[in-house]
Amino acid sequence: MGLEFSKKSIDKIKETLSKYPEKEASLLPILHIAQEQFSFISQDVIELVALTLDINSSRVKEVATFYTMYNKKSVGKYHIQLCKNISCSLRGSSQIKEQLEKILNIKVGETTSDGKFTLNTVECLGACGTAPVMQINDKYYESLTPENLKAIIDSLN
Repeated sequence: MGLEFSKKSIDKIKETLSKYPEKEASLLPILHIAQEQFSFISQDVIELVALTLDINSSRVKEVATFYTMYNKKSVGKYHIQLCKNISCSLRGSSQIKEQLEKILNIKVGETTSDGKFTLNTVECLGACGTAPVMQINDKYYESLTPENLKAIIDSLN
């Protein structure tokens, strides 16, 4: 396998494990720690997490592939996730998607050639009252319009 958690990650894992009565109960936060260190959840990361928690790797894979918050492949420095659920769709998320694809010169599911931006759509970001919404890394951008997208993207360059 070859992958190892860093000292910083190991410290976080120990702290996390202390909060749960059983190791498997800490699976979600441990996957977050792993993604923070390795940037996505590969098969090798799944194996490492399984070994760390002393659980079957198929269980780790089930959880990691169920939730959209875990990246299954490498993403750019800025991971753009655009909501495509009903509220965002009714308020123009398809136009936002088209504008983002134009600005970034990529399609949904792709990463820019410089590795800076990855564009994905997600089922729901839970901010229906301020639709359309996108999340870039950990920050939400709400009440999007095709006109304000360029300024948002430019602010990240």
